[in-house]
Amino acid sequence: MKITVLTVADCPNAQPALERVTAVLDGREAQVELVEVADEAEAARLGMCGSPTILIDDTDPFAQPGATSSLSCRLYPDVDGRVSGVPGEAALHQALAGTAAPGQKAGTSDCCVPKTPEAMDVIGRAGRGRRAPAERGLRTVHQQILRHFIATGTAPDTQTLQPVAAAAGRSTTEVLTELATEDFLTLDESGDIRAAYPFSATPTRHRVRLEGGTQVWSMCAIDALGIPAMLGQDAVISSTDPVSGDPITVTSTDGLMRWEPASTVVFIGQRPGGGPAASACCDALNFFTNAGNARTWTSRHPEVPGHVLDQPEAEHIGKQTFGPLLAP
Repeated sequence: MKITVLTVADCPNAQPALERVTAVLDGREAQVELVEVADEAEAARLGMCGSPTILIDDTDPFAQPGATSSLSCRLYPDVDGRVSGVPGEAALHQALAGTAAPGQKAGTSDCCVPKTPEAMDVIGRAGRGRRAPAERGLRTVHQQILRHFIATGTAPDTQTLQPVAAAAGRSTTEVLTELATEDFLTLDESGDIRAAYPFSATPTRHRVRLEGGTQVWSMCAIDALGIPAMLGQDAVISSTDPVSGDPITVTSTDGLMRWEPASTVVFIGQRPGGGPAASACCDALNFFTNAGNARTWTSRHPEVPGHVLDQPEAEHIGKQTFGPLLAP
């Protein structure tokens, strides 16, 4: 038997996945290897549907039918509806035996599948990421918008962006419209910027104080967690539990995050029907002081399917999604 764990660089779930596989094998003979995947082409060639992907004799027993290759973060649901970055032991036992595990069928996971209405698809644009393409002035204008939010806490107007758009031979309106169509940002009825993920031009539940003192609003909990990684600087995230109203603080210092209260979790959900992240899922991606409150919220909102994330998983998704946005 050959077992391959496919992962991306710095994935926090790579080693836990390898350890889980070793534990489930329990001394049985098998060839086990950890393979770091560098790009989308290699992911497609190897059959990687998110990091980590576990292949048993070159087959992914947890992949959904029609699943596409991806370098995005992969989540596995357990019997209680929670998700983790590695499959449960029962699921792995059943996968090794070639049958489905109760509550976590072989052939199912939260891998990015564009036709499946999963919040992870919307967050990461179905595996395409949130870093705008370099062509047609999209990236330069997008990065200028993000830097304006960072410096002022507000969205730039079209006049401010015009010199950057003009350098690409385009009007600001043309570039903003294309960025909105591809869900890098949202516009209001007047064509002004309402949000440029991870930032919101209007107050939300999630406020982030940057190292230099600027305060910004983020679109959701995952967006807030991605801001320190995107900027490479310290930040303080302030939010509230939608059920209890209790305050939640996440302090990022030198790349390490301290959550208060320590029991805080993140719920990610998406309304059926698709659409841009701003309307499909942003208000359903929240911090909760504990998993019980998250479950209470989901029971009150059965129309919003989703999963509860632990702190390391939520941090990883935020970093992976928004960390690269300002890279040259």
